[in-house]
Amino acid sequence: MNKKYNTKQYTAGMGAFFLSGFCAISAGIIVSILRDLYQFNYSFSGTLISVMSIGNMAALLLSGLLPRMIGERSTTLLLCCGYFLGYLLMILTGNPAVLFLSFLIVGVAKGCTANKCTILVGNNSPDRSKALSLMNAWFALGALLCPFIISTIQKKNDRLSMAGVSVAGLLLWFTFLVARLPRQFAPSGKGKKAAGSAFLRNPVFWLLAAQMFFQNAAEYVVNGWIVTYYKSEGILSGTTAAYTVTVQWGMALIARLLMAFGPGIKKPYRALSFMGIGLTSMYLLLLRMHTAVPALIVLGLFSFSIAGVYPLTTACIGEMTSSASVGVLLSIGGMGGIIFPWLVGVVADTSGLRGGMAVNLLPCAGIIFLPLLISRKAQRTGGNM
Repeated sequence: MNKKYNTKQYTAGMGAFFLSGFCAISAGIIVSILRDLYQFNYSFSGTLISVMSIGNMAALLLSGLLPRMIGERSTTLLLCCGYFLGYLLMILTGNPAVLFLSFLIVGVAKGCTANKCTILVGNNSPDRSKALSLMNAWFALGALLCPFIISTIQKKNDRLSMAGVSVAGLLLWFTFLVARLPRQFAPSGKGKKAAGSAFLRNPVFWLLAAQMFFQNAAEYVVNGWIVTYYKSEGILSGTTAAYTVTVQWGMALIARLLMAFGPGIKKPYRALSFMGIGLTSMYLLLLRMHTAVPALIVLGLFSFSIAGVYPLTTACIGEMTSSASVGVLLSIGGMGGIIFPWLVGVVADTSGLRGGMAVNLLPCAGIIFLPLLISRKAQRTGGNM
């Protein structure tokens, strides 16, 4: 019997993830604008990025608990309004407490949107893998467009650029409003008899979680700090610095499409190490750049190199895959996205931003060597891959 798919929910998932790409990646540009407006130090700027990551992690917990209390539709509409309200609050004041709250609820909206879109698209397509690859392509497209739109609006007024992102957040909220989401909590039967908590006793899983920690750390530092870094070093100036986001996500989109539709990777751990070598080499070069064109080329190559680490690491958990294991994996990974952007800001206040950015070499190097250890451990314990 053919399964009936909800085309409206599928389309809503695609559209919402496109808008989420625009709203989420705008955060790094907005941090740079706020720093110029209020003369924040590097430590505070890094803390804002980390607070957003905390919100993203909190969304994993809230998305699991709230539907049982208020229903799925109400949970989604409540948490995803964070994009609209968060960027709206940024327009009104530079008060640190209000900005902390703003970035926190933006992070919550980002996490909730990712969870809900994955369900809407994955459950309403005959080919889950291709559908989710296309969904991530829409996210990348939103990320690609955000610097063009923000830079155009910013020429008129800095705060108006935040208003533009807030409007995009409102559109995302309306997308879910009209998607006819189920009102009541409906637990999925899939994976109930999966690995349970057995993955917690598998050393390979914890090494993969450490790999996800390093990946999140390396990527979040670049996503959150690169605009500020290029402007402070005089490599790019003014609104043109925002176009670094286009370079990053353009190359990431190419890499992810190649992984999704190209030949399969037979030796994932070796591939992860090669990716680590590539991204670490490019990051070292990035710190030595002084002119715009070479700097953007190196940034693009870094983004290309790191783009495959997240999906490949997730795939490596293999038979351990369950809602619990994925939740733990992403939560530990999210900690990397909280700690390292904050560390960059702290070190930058005492050693300069270039010194702060050098801290990110630690997780980059970890991505090289950890897969080699995972491979050896997997062979000893009879791991999945």
